Parts: sequence; structure tokens; C-alpha cells
Amino acid sequence: MTTRDRSDDIQAIETLIARQFRSISWSADKISDWETFAGDFVTDAPLYAAARPAKRQLLPAFIERMKTAARTNLESFEQSVGGTKIHVFGNVAVAFGVCCNIENRERETQGVEAFLLIKENGTWRIAAQAWDMEDEALKVPDYLLHGTQNPDR
Repeated sequence: MTTRDRSDDIQAIETLIARQFRSISWSADKISDWETFAGDFVTDAPLYAAARPAKRQLLPAFIERMKTAARTNLESFEQSVGGTKIHVFGNVAVAFGVCCNIENRERETQGVEAFLLIKENGTWRIAAQAWDMEDEALKVPDYLLHGTQNPDR
């Protein structure tokens, strides 16, 4: 794998992460793009939310939970990328994406989403995803913040 190939792979994964966060966002004048969101996952990819004990959730159940939140207690939910750290080896990669959230246009939170990715037929897809949220005792580390900071660039 050349440096150029690795750079292209990192760019593709950064684009995927940004698309994920953008697709899941909604507001009064924008609906989530669940088809695009789901399209980035392999079939039956497990998701693990921040809640403990950890519980495996499949994509359809996760999407339904988010749709229910949009209908009930979350009038808006906006996500953006606060930074990434990506490591690629051949057709496998691991990535951390800092997720900056604004809930109901006022409550700001951030956390870290961990992605296990595979490349098939030239396309990167999420094989598994887990995340945790920042709190008083757990802060997002500086090396993950402030834009893209990838060792292969």
C-alpha cells in the first residue's frame, strides 16, 4: 500500500464519519437521512451505546430508537465532527471520531465514537461501532480534538 493509497483511504473514512454524523442529525426543517446512515454499515453490524452494561444493538433497533426520540423528547439533534484519529492496515481500519452534539438547540455534549471498518470492493463500511460520552470525570483527550490529526498524513 502506497502513502497515496493510505491517504485516500483516510480521506474516505473521514468522509464516511462526517456523513454518518450529518445523516443522523435532524431539526424542525431537516429530517434525518436514515437510508444514507444505514448504507455505511455492513449487514448485522453491532452498535454499542454509552449506557452500561453494554448491550449489542442492531441497526434497525437503533434507528427506531432515534426516530422515537425525534417524535417525543428531542426536537432537534445536530452532530458534527470535532476531530478524528484513523489507522489503516490493508482492508481494515479503526477510527475514533469526536462527536459534537447539540440537543434541542441548547444542550451541548460531546463524546467519542469508535469505528471498526472494512473495505470491500473499494468501499469502506462500518463493521461495528461503539461510543461513550464525556462527563465531569471523563474528558475527550486533546489528541482527538481540533480537526483531523492522522498519523499517515
